[in-house]
Amino acid sequence: MIVAELEIFHSRPIAPTRRIALGTQNLPIEPAPGAGGLLLAAIVAQSADRIEADLREDLYYLIEQLDAGQRIAQPRVRHRFQDDQVGLIKSTHRLLADGDELSFEFDDDLGRPVQQALGAVYATAALEGEVRRQVFDAIRNALLWIGDVDARFMTQVMGGRKASMAELMAWNDPVAWALDILGLEADNDGANKRAVQRRFRTLLRDAHPDHGADDVEAAQRIADLTEARRILLAS
Repeated sequence: MIVAELEIFHSRPIAPTRRIALGTQNLPIEPAPGAGGLLLAAIVAQSADRIEADLREDLYYLIEQLDAGQRIAQPRVRHRFQDDQVGLIKSTHRLLADGDELSFEFDDDLGRPVQQALGAVYATAALEGEVRRQVFDAIRNALLWIGDVDARFMTQVMGGRKASMAELMAWNDPVAWALDILGLEADNDGANKRAVQRRFRTLLRDAHPDHGADDVEAAQRIADLTEARRILLAS
């Protein structure tokens, strides 16, 4: 399943003119930075250590200007950002979920690393207000990332959460995640506190190893139920 996706159109590496445009932008960012912000930061991290030193400096300065909402004269970082995709080739980057497992799919064989990073940066600039600031903060950290852009990277961006779909949902929308864990529906005032406690006790009893659950799975289930109850009682 595609959780987030970004298409970056760019000139061929050997082309005399260097151009960047954006295509499909499936970037969920609420609450920020969201799955979309995670993907944008990952694209930058995947490219960062292969960008020439002078271009990295220019890229960082561009990020500061875009974050501040400044008007950007083109070209920048040796590339012109435009709307027109004619004559450009496409790279598609995705955040995928296979069951509960998250992974990145980077399509960066046809473009230069700086082109991929610029695409992610300009996509971030299209966001608004506080959301843009939070995603740019994730991108700044991604510029300093060393190593593979994998589950460890996701955990870093997600504030220590495990790289799983469940943890991503909990990070993005903790109340919706908690309701799903407890099998409850929100009403006008959120989940009823008494219903939360009653449902928690029922599911906790069912999750106990004495009822046939595997010890490891039971421990995780109990932890999820406990966290879900805490979120809903505090909301």
